[in-house]
Amino acid sequence: MTKGQQPNEKPMLIPQPIRSDGAGGPDLGPRDVMRDRQNPDMLVPPATDNGLLPNLRMSFSDTHMQLNHGGWSREITVRDLPIATTLAGVNMSLTPGGVRELHWHQQSEWAYMIWGTARITSVDQKGRNFIADVGPGDLWFFPKGLPHSIQGLEDGCEFLLVFDDGSFSDLNTLSISDWFAHTPPEVLSVNFGVPESAFQSMPKEQVYIFQDTVPSSIESQEVQSPYGTVPPTFKHRLLAQEPLITPGGSVRIVDSTNFPISTTVAAALVEIQPGAMRELHWHPNADEWQYYLTGQGRMTVFGGNGIARTFDYRAGDVGYVPVAMGHYIQNTGTDTLWFLEIFRSDRFEDVSLNQWMALTPRDLVRDNLNAPPELLDALRKVKWPVV
Repeated sequence: MTKGQQPNEKPMLIPQPIRSDGAGGPDLGPRDVMRDRQNPDMLVPPATDNGLLPNLRMSFSDTHMQLNHGGWSREITVRDLPIATTLAGVNMSLTPGGVRELHWHQQSEWAYMIWGTARITSVDQKGRNFIADVGPGDLWFFPKGLPHSIQGLEDGCEFLLVFDDGSFSDLNTLSISDWFAHTPPEVLSVNFGVPESAFQSMPKEQVYIFQDTVPSSIESQEVQSPYGTVPPTFKHRLLAQEPLITPGGSVRIVDSTNFPISTTVAAALVEIQPGAMRELHWHPNADEWQYYLTGQGRMTVFGGNGIARTFDYRAGDVGYVPVAMGHYIQNTGTDTLWFLEIFRSDRFEDVSLNQWMALTPRDLVRDNLNAPPELLDALRKVKWPVV
Protein backbone atom coordinates (compact mmCIF):
# COMPACT_ATOMS: atom_id res chain seq x y z
CA MET A 1 0.00 0.00 0.00
CA THR A 2 1.06 3.60 -0.58
CA LYS A 3 1.30 6.00 2.34
CA GLY A 4 -2.17 6.92 3.59
CA GLN A 5 -3.87 4.19 1.54
CA GLN A 6 -6.70 2.35 3.26
CA PRO A 7 -7.06 -1.48 3.19
CA ASN A 8 -8.80 -2.75 0.03
CA GLU A 9 -8.50 0.73 -1.49
CA LYS A 10 -7.24 0.81 -5.07
CA PRO A 11 -3.88 2.57 -5.36
CA MET A 12 -4.00 5.99 -7.02
CA LEU A 13 -2.60 5.98 -10.50
CA ILE A 14 0.34 8.37 -10.66
CA PRO A 15 0.73 9.52 -14.26
CA GLN A 16 4.20 10.05 -15.67
CA PRO A 17 5.32 12.32 -18.53
CA ILE A 18 6.12 9.38 -20.78
CA ARG A 19 4.50 9.02 -24.19
CA SER A 20 3.62 5.60 -25.60
CA ASP A 21 6.51 5.91 -28.07
CA GLY A 22 8.95 6.18 -25.14
CA ALA A 23 9.49 9.96 -25.30
CA GLY A 24 9.86 11.65 -21.91
CA GLY A 25 10.78 10.19 -18.56
CA PRO A 26 9.55 9.81 -14.98
CA ASP A 27 8.83 12.82 -12.77
CA LEU A 28 9.83 11.84 -9.23
CA GLY A 29 8.71 15.12 -7.72
CA PRO A 30 8.04 17.34 -5.98
CA ARG A 31 4.82 17.63 -7.97
CA ASP A 32 1.05 18.11 -7.73
CA VAL A 33 -0.19 14.68 -8.75
CA MET A 34 -3.87 15.60 -8.54
CA ARG A 35 -3.27 18.52 -10.91
CA ASP A 36 -1.42 16.26 -13.33
CA ARG A 37 -4.32 13.80 -13.27
CA GLN A 38 -6.69 16.60 -14.26
CA ASN A 39 -4.42 17.73 -17.12
CA PRO A 40 -3.20 14.53 -18.80
CA ASP A 41 -2.75 16.21 -22.19
CA MET A 42 -0.48 18.85 -20.72
CA LEU A 43 1.62 16.26 -18.88
CA VAL A 44 1.79 14.01 -21.96
CA PRO A 45 0.92 16.15 -25.01
CA PRO A 46 -0.19 14.39 -28.19
CA ALA A 47 2.77 13.78 -30.51
CA THR A 48 1.21 16.23 -32.98
CA ASP A 49 1.47 19.12 -30.48
CA ASN A 50 4.36 21.44 -31.29
CA GLY A 51 5.70 24.80 -30.19
CA LEU A 52 4.09 27.12 -27.68
CA LEU A 53 0.78 28.95 -27.44
CA PRO A 54 -0.29 31.19 -24.54
CA ASN A 55 -2.29 29.55 -21.78
CA LEU A 56 -5.85 28.98 -23.07
CA ARG A 57 -7.42 27.59 -19.88
CA MET A 58 -8.47 29.00 -16.52
CA SER A 59 -10.70 27.53 -13.84
CA PHE A 60 -13.15 29.50 -11.73
CA SER A 61 -11.98 27.24 -8.88
CA ASP A 62 -8.62 29.07 -9.00
CA THR A 63 -10.13 32.53 -8.61
CA HIS A 64 -10.95 34.76 -5.62
CA MET A 65 -14.41 34.19 -4.13
CA GLN A 66 -16.24 37.39 -3.12
CA LEU A 67 -18.61 36.45 -0.26
CA ASN A 68 -21.56 38.61 0.76
CA HIS A 69 -24.73 38.11 2.75
CA GLY A 70 -27.07 37.20 -0.10
CA GLY A 71 -24.62 35.45 -2.39
CA TRP A 72 -21.14 35.20 -3.87
CA SER A 73 -19.24 35.96 -7.05
CA ARG A 74 -15.93 35.20 -8.73
CA GLU A 75 -14.52 36.40 -12.02
CA ILE A 76 -12.08 35.58 -14.81
CA THR A 77 -10.70 38.64 -16.60
CA VAL A 78 -7.58 39.47 -18.60
CA ARG A 79 -5.81 39.66 -15.23
CA ASP A 80 -6.37 35.90 -14.75
CA LEU A 81 -6.27 34.78 -18.41
CA PRO A 82 -4.12 37.34 -20.27
CA ILE A 83 -4.99 36.02 -23.75
CA ALA A 84 -8.70 36.76 -23.15
CA THR A 85 -8.75 40.40 -24.22
CA THR A 86 -12.22 40.50 -25.79
CA LEU A 87 -14.47 39.05 -23.06
CA ALA A 88 -14.54 38.61 -19.28
CA GLY A 89 -16.74 36.34 -17.19
CA VAL A 90 -18.34 36.39 -13.74
CA ASN A 91 -19.80 33.33 -12.01
CA MET A 92 -22.39 34.45 -9.44
CA SER A 93 -24.84 32.83 -7.05
CA LEU A 94 -27.70 34.47 -5.15
CA THR A 95 -29.55 33.04 -2.17
CA PRO A 96 -33.38 33.03 -2.08
CA GLY A 97 -34.11 36.75 -1.96
CA GLY A 98 -30.44 37.69 -2.46
CA VAL A 99 -29.99 40.80 -4.62
CA ARG A 100 -27.28 41.99 -6.98
CA GLU A 101 -28.01 45.61 -6.27
CA LEU A 102 -29.24 48.26 -8.70
CA HIS A 103 -26.24 49.04 -10.88
CA TRP A 104 -24.97 49.57 -14.43
CA HIS A 105 -21.80 48.97 -16.45
CA GLN A 106 -19.63 50.61 -19.07
CA GLN A 107 -19.81 47.25 -20.84
CA SER A 108 -22.73 45.18 -22.12
CA GLU A 109 -23.80 42.21 -19.97
CA TRP A 110 -24.76 38.81 -21.43
CA ALA A 111 -25.91 36.08 -19.04
CA TYR A 112 -26.73 32.35 -18.96
CA MET A 113 -28.78 30.86 -16.09
CA ILE A 114 -27.08 27.67 -14.85
CA TRP A 115 -29.66 26.65 -12.23
CA GLY A 116 -32.45 28.12 -10.13
CA THR A 117 -34.60 31.14 -10.91
CA ALA A 118 -34.12 34.89 -10.67
CA ARG A 119 -35.96 38.12 -11.34
CA ILE A 120 -34.30 40.73 -13.52
CA THR A 121 -35.29 44.38 -13.94
CA SER A 122 -34.10 47.26 -16.09
CA VAL A 123 -35.00 50.68 -17.52
CA ASP A 124 -33.76 52.01 -20.85
CA GLN A 125 -32.75 55.53 -21.87
CA LYS A 126 -36.32 56.33 -23.00
CA GLY A 127 -37.83 55.52 -19.60
CA ARG A 128 -39.30 52.19 -20.71
CA ASN A 129 -39.01 49.50 -18.03
CA PHE A 130 -38.52 45.74 -18.03
CA ILE A 131 -39.15 42.98 -15.47
CA ALA A 132 -38.93 39.22 -16.08
CA ASP A 133 -38.27 35.92 -14.34
CA VAL A 134 -35.52 33.69 -15.77
CA GLY A 135 -34.79 30.01 -15.22
CA PRO A 136 -32.27 27.34 -16.29
CA GLY A 137 -31.01 27.82 -19.83
CA ASP A 138 -32.46 31.33 -20.14
CA LEU A 139 -30.35 34.29 -21.28
CA TRP A 140 -30.48 38.00 -20.69
CA PHE A 141 -28.65 40.91 -22.27
CA PHE A 142 -28.34 44.45 -20.93
CA PRO A 143 -26.69 46.99 -23.28
CA LYS A 144 -23.90 49.05 -21.75
CA GLY A 145 -25.03 51.92 -19.58
CA LEU A 146 -28.53 50.59 -18.87
CA PRO A 147 -29.34 50.13 -15.14
CA HIS A 148 -30.51 46.73 -13.94
CA SER A 149 -30.79 44.34 -11.01
CA ILE A 150 -30.89 40.58 -10.35
CA GLN A 151 -32.65 38.83 -7.44
CA GLY A 152 -32.78 35.17 -6.48
CA LEU A 153 -36.26 33.63 -6.23
CA GLU A 154 -37.52 30.68 -4.13
CA ASP A 155 -34.54 28.32 -4.50
CA GLY A 156 -31.83 30.87 -5.24
CA CYS A 157 -29.80 30.68 -8.43
CA GLU A 158 -26.39 30.52 -10.09
CA PHE A 159 -25.51 32.11 -13.42
CA LEU A 160 -22.71 33.13 -15.75
CA LEU A 161 -22.23 36.77 -16.71
CA VAL A 162 -20.12 37.67 -19.75
CA PHE A 163 -18.96 41.22 -20.53
CA ASP A 164 -17.67 42.49 -23.87
CA ASP A 165 -14.31 43.70 -22.49
CA GLY A 166 -11.59 41.39 -21.21
CA SER A 167 -10.40 43.93 -18.62
CA PHE A 168 -13.84 44.27 -17.01
CA SER A 169 -14.24 43.68 -13.26
CA ASP A 170 -17.64 43.22 -11.62
CA LEU A 171 -16.27 44.72 -8.38
CA ASN A 172 -15.61 47.95 -10.27
CA THR A 173 -19.09 48.68 -11.62
CA LEU A 174 -21.37 51.68 -11.10
CA SER A 175 -23.72 50.98 -8.18
CA ILE A 176 -26.60 53.04 -6.85
CA SER A 177 -25.46 52.64 -3.22
CA ASP A 178 -21.92 53.70 -4.09
CA TRP A 179 -23.12 56.84 -5.87
CA PHE A 180 -25.39 57.81 -2.98
CA ALA A 181 -22.50 57.30 -0.53
CA HIS A 182 -20.29 59.67 -2.53
CA THR A 183 -22.80 62.43 -3.18
CA PRO A 184 -23.26 65.24 -0.60
CA PRO A 185 -26.60 65.03 1.25
CA GLU A 186 -27.48 68.57 0.23
CA VAL A 187 -27.14 67.59 -3.44
CA LEU A 188 -29.32 64.51 -2.92
CA SER A 189 -31.86 66.70 -1.11
CA VAL A 190 -32.14 69.08 -4.06
CA ASN A 191 -32.22 66.25 -6.62
CA PHE A 192 -35.05 64.30 -4.96
CA GLY A 193 -36.90 67.19 -3.30
CA VAL A 194 -36.76 65.74 0.23
CA PRO A 195 -34.95 66.84 3.43
CA GLU A 196 -31.33 65.80 3.96
CA SER A 197 -32.48 63.69 6.91
CA ALA A 198 -34.04 61.26 4.40
CA PHE A 199 -30.54 60.06 3.53
CA GLN A 200 -29.14 59.48 7.02
CA SER A 201 -29.60 55.71 6.95
CA MET A 202 -28.17 55.18 3.46
CA PRO A 203 -25.19 52.76 3.09
CA LYS A 204 -21.75 54.35 3.49
CA GLU A 205 -20.20 52.25 0.72
CA GLN A 206 -21.11 49.98 -2.18
CA VAL A 207 -23.55 47.22 -1.16
CA TYR A 208 -22.87 44.97 -4.21
CA ILE A 209 -24.89 41.93 -3.02
CA PHE A 210 -27.32 41.97 -0.09
CA GLN A 211 -29.90 39.70 1.50
CA ASP A 212 -33.56 40.57 1.06
CA THR A 213 -36.83 38.66 1.21
CA VAL A 214 -38.03 36.57 -1.74
CA PRO A 215 -40.11 38.89 -3.92
CA SER A 216 -43.78 38.23 -4.61
CA SER A 217 -45.20 37.75 -8.10
CA ILE A 218 -44.25 39.93 -11.04
CA GLU A 219 -47.83 41.15 -11.25
CA SER A 220 -47.70 42.45 -7.68
CA GLN A 221 -44.38 44.25 -8.35
CA GLU A 222 -45.30 45.72 -11.71
CA VAL A 223 -44.58 49.42 -12.18
CA GLN A 224 -46.43 51.13 -15.03
CA SER A 225 -44.20 53.44 -17.05
CA PRO A 226 -45.85 56.27 -19.01
CA TYR A 227 -43.45 55.32 -21.82
CA GLY A 228 -44.29 51.62 -21.90
CA THR A 229 -42.04 48.56 -21.68
CA VAL A 230 -38.79 47.83 -23.47
CA PRO A 231 -39.80 46.57 -26.97
CA PRO A 232 -36.75 44.40 -27.81
CA THR A 233 -36.88 41.95 -24.90
CA PHE A 234 -33.79 41.58 -22.72
CA LYS A 235 -34.64 37.87 -22.14
CA HIS A 236 -34.19 34.85 -24.42
CA ARG A 237 -35.15 31.20 -23.79
CA LEU A 238 -32.20 29.38 -25.32
CA LEU A 239 -33.32 25.87 -24.38
CA ALA A 240 -36.68 26.52 -26.08
CA GLN A 241 -34.85 26.83 -29.40
CA GLU A 242 -34.98 23.87 -31.76
CA PRO A 243 -31.42 22.49 -31.74
CA LEU A 244 -29.38 21.50 -34.75
CA ILE A 245 -28.95 17.77 -34.09
CA THR A 246 -26.11 15.80 -35.70
CA PRO A 247 -24.58 12.41 -34.95
CA GLY A 248 -22.77 12.91 -31.66
CA GLY A 249 -24.57 15.94 -30.25
CA SER A 250 -26.40 19.18 -30.86
CA VAL A 251 -25.92 22.95 -31.16
CA ARG A 252 -28.14 25.93 -30.35
CA ILE A 253 -26.95 29.25 -31.79
CA VAL A 254 -28.06 32.63 -30.44
CA ASP A 255 -27.05 36.01 -31.82
CA SER A 256 -28.70 39.23 -33.01
CA THR A 257 -30.67 37.33 -35.66
CA ASN A 258 -32.85 35.58 -33.05
CA PHE A 259 -32.09 37.72 -29.97
CA PRO A 260 -32.06 41.22 -31.51
CA ILE A 261 -30.97 43.16 -28.41
CA SER A 262 -27.73 41.13 -28.18
CA THR A 263 -25.71 43.30 -30.53
CA THR A 264 -22.23 42.70 -29.08
CA VAL A 265 -22.33 39.06 -27.92
CA ALA A 266 -23.13 35.88 -29.89
CA ALA A 267 -23.05 32.34 -28.53
CA ALA A 268 -23.64 28.65 -29.12
CA LEU A 269 -24.65 26.02 -26.59
CA VAL A 270 -22.90 22.82 -27.65
CA GLU A 271 -23.66 19.24 -26.60
CA ILE A 272 -21.03 16.56 -27.26
CA GLN A 273 -21.93 12.99 -26.39
CA PRO A 274 -19.32 10.50 -25.09
CA GLY A 275 -16.96 9.52 -27.88
CA ALA A 276 -17.95 12.47 -30.08
CA MET A 277 -16.23 15.77 -30.87
CA ARG A 278 -16.83 19.33 -32.01
CA GLU A 279 -15.51 19.14 -35.55
CA LEU A 280 -12.30 20.78 -36.82
CA HIS A 281 -13.29 24.41 -37.48
CA TRP A 282 -12.45 28.06 -36.85
CA HIS A 283 -14.24 31.36 -36.35
CA PRO A 284 -13.38 34.10 -38.87
CA ASN A 285 -14.94 37.06 -37.05
CA ALA A 286 -14.02 36.90 -33.33
CA ASP A 287 -12.07 35.25 -30.53
CA GLU A 288 -13.94 32.42 -28.77
CA TRP A 289 -14.51 32.48 -24.97
CA GLN A 290 -15.76 29.14 -23.63
CA TYR A 291 -17.48 28.06 -20.43
CA TYR A 292 -17.73 24.34 -19.61
CA LEU A 293 -21.00 23.40 -17.93
CA THR A 294 -20.79 19.61 -17.50
CA GLY A 295 -18.46 16.73 -18.28
CA GLN A 296 -14.85 16.84 -19.35
CA GLY A 297 -13.04 17.25 -22.62
CA ARG A 298 -9.90 18.32 -24.36
CA MET A 299 -9.25 20.94 -26.99
CA THR A 300 -6.38 21.20 -29.43
CA VAL A 301 -5.74 24.63 -30.96
CA PHE A 302 -3.74 25.07 -34.18
CA GLY A 303 -1.97 28.43 -34.41
CA GLY A 304 -0.19 28.20 -37.76
CA ASN A 305 3.51 27.78 -38.51
CA GLY A 306 3.41 24.24 -37.10
CA ILE A 307 2.19 25.32 -33.67
CA ALA A 308 -0.49 23.28 -31.88
CA ARG A 309 -1.27 22.80 -28.18
CA THR A 310 -3.77 20.66 -26.27
CA PHE A 311 -5.63 21.60 -23.07
CA ASP A 312 -7.94 19.62 -20.77
CA TYR A 313 -11.22 21.11 -19.51
CA ARG A 314 -13.74 20.23 -16.83
CA ALA A 315 -17.02 21.74 -15.60
CA GLY A 316 -16.37 25.26 -14.31
CA ASP A 317 -13.40 25.90 -16.60
CA VAL A 318 -13.00 28.71 -19.11
CA GLY A 319 -11.28 28.17 -22.46
CA TYR A 320 -10.17 30.66 -25.09
CA VAL A 321 -9.33 30.50 -28.81
CA PRO A 322 -7.88 33.52 -30.67
CA VAL A 323 -9.71 34.55 -33.83
CA ALA A 324 -9.32 32.25 -36.88
CA MET A 325 -7.20 29.62 -35.08
CA GLY A 326 -8.25 26.09 -35.97
CA HIS A 327 -9.48 23.88 -33.13
CA TYR A 328 -11.61 20.92 -32.10
CA ILE A 329 -13.05 19.69 -28.78
CA GLN A 330 -13.32 16.01 -27.83
CA ASN A 331 -15.48 14.52 -25.08
CA THR A 332 -12.96 12.55 -23.00
CA GLY A 333 -15.39 11.47 -20.27
CA THR A 334 -18.32 9.12 -19.80
CA ASP A 335 -20.92 11.89 -19.39
CA THR A 336 -22.26 14.32 -21.97
CA LEU A 337 -20.08 17.41 -22.38
CA TRP A 338 -22.01 20.70 -22.46
CA PHE A 339 -20.26 24.02 -23.01
CA LEU A 340 -20.87 27.54 -24.27
CA GLU A 341 -18.99 29.18 -27.14
CA ILE A 342 -19.21 32.97 -26.72
CA PHE A 343 -18.03 35.73 -29.06
CA ARG A 344 -17.80 39.52 -29.00
CA SER A 345 -19.83 39.92 -32.16
CA ASP A 346 -23.42 40.40 -33.29
CA ARG A 347 -23.22 37.19 -35.35
CA PHE A 348 -22.11 33.62 -34.80
CA GLU A 349 -19.79 32.52 -37.62
CA ASP A 350 -17.70 29.39 -38.09
CA VAL A 351 -15.93 27.68 -40.96
CA SER A 352 -15.98 23.88 -41.16
CA LEU A 353 -12.80 22.22 -42.43
CA ASN A 354 -14.86 19.31 -43.76
CA GLN A 355 -17.34 21.53 -45.59
CA TRP A 356 -14.59 23.74 -47.03
CA MET A 357 -12.88 20.70 -48.53
CA ALA A 358 -16.19 19.31 -49.84
CA LEU A 359 -17.00 22.57 -51.65
CA THR A 360 -13.55 22.91 -53.23
CA PRO A 361 -12.74 21.25 -56.59
CA ARG A 362 -12.04 17.59 -55.89
CA ASP A 363 -8.82 17.40 -57.91
CA LEU A 364 -7.40 20.43 -56.10
CA VAL A 365 -8.04 18.88 -52.69
CA ARG A 366 -6.65 15.54 -53.86
CA ASP A 367 -3.42 17.05 -55.18
CA ASN A 368 -2.96 19.44 -52.22
CA LEU A 369 -3.14 16.66 -49.58
CA ASN A 370 -2.35 13.59 -51.69
CA ALA A 371 -5.78 12.52 -50.48
CA PRO A 372 -7.16 9.07 -51.34
CA PRO A 373 -10.65 8.58 -52.85
CA GLU A 374 -11.84 7.19 -49.51
CA LEU A 375 -11.36 10.61 -47.86
CA LEU A 376 -12.67 12.61 -50.81
CA ASP A 377 -15.85 10.51 -51.01
CA ALA A 378 -16.56 11.03 -47.30
CA LEU A 379 -16.49 14.85 -47.37
CA ARG A 380 -19.78 16.56 -46.42
CA LYS A 381 -21.20 19.61 -48.16
CA VAL A 382 -23.56 20.14 -45.19
CA LYS A 383 -21.98 21.31 -41.96
CA TRP A 384 -22.07 18.97 -38.95
CA PRO A 385 -20.81 20.97 -35.93
CA VAL A 386 -20.61 17.79 -33.81
CA VAL A 387 -19.42 14.46 -35.24
